[in-house]
Amino acid sequence: MARKNSDASVGPSTSKPRWYRQLWQAYRMTREVDPSVLWWMLTTVVGTLVVFLIIGIFTNSPVFWLIMGLPFGVLGATIILARRAEKAAYGRLEGQPGASLAALGTIRRGWEFGDEPVAVDPRTKDLVFRGVGRPGIVLIGEGPAGRVDKLLESERKRTTRVLPTVPITTIQVGHGAGQVELRSLPRTVQRLKPALTKQEVAEVSKRMRALGATRLPVPKGVDPMRARPDRKGMRGR
Repeated sequence: MARKNSDASVGPSTSKPRWYRQLWQAYRMTREVDPSVLWWMLTTVVGTLVVFLIIGIFTNSPVFWLIMGLPFGVLGATIILARRAEKAAYGRLEGQPGASLAALGTIRRGWEFGDEPVAVDPRTKDLVFRGVGRPGIVLIGEGPAGRVDKLLESERKRTTRVLPTVPITTIQVGHGAGQVELRSLPRTVQRLKPALTKQEVAEVSKRMRALGATRLPVPKGVDPMRARPDRKGMRGR
């Protein structure tokens, strides 16, 4: 029995990574893209301590208020890291084929997105991804404004022929006029107003799976299923 217990004690650990290790990983990833993140974090901590020190001077208890201000300074620095980590994560995906699908992967519930594009322009490599949720069907186009519009419109007409009564929203991802930036894409999709019941969403999803997707693969580049931003890492948890 003693031998079995000793064997078990030296076995591989299945515990989750410590929060400070996740925080360090988020910081390292962010610093590769945004070297100024350290200075922003230090400025936040120092600025917070200065504010609390001023309060302490006026109340004749500077040491007490400095101690009180330290956790608030650390919290502020963590928030700065989380925001810059999110920006850095999307910066890594920017311009990569399938980046929009990776960004949409941060939506936890309410939407179903296919793993492959439903339309691909083999010449320009423009892509269209499709999602189904309570607001209806959303078509996400990757490509320059004006060029990807034709691909989106073609897919919209194709979908309308199958489900003529279901609302269809088209969104272009990019920096052009009328396009949505990659980092704003999940929020834009989540803000769409519901128009279907859960039962209707299930039926639409079933019809869409039967409709299928394009047979052409995603162009070589980042794997959307592996490039989804780490939400825990972004938040430093």
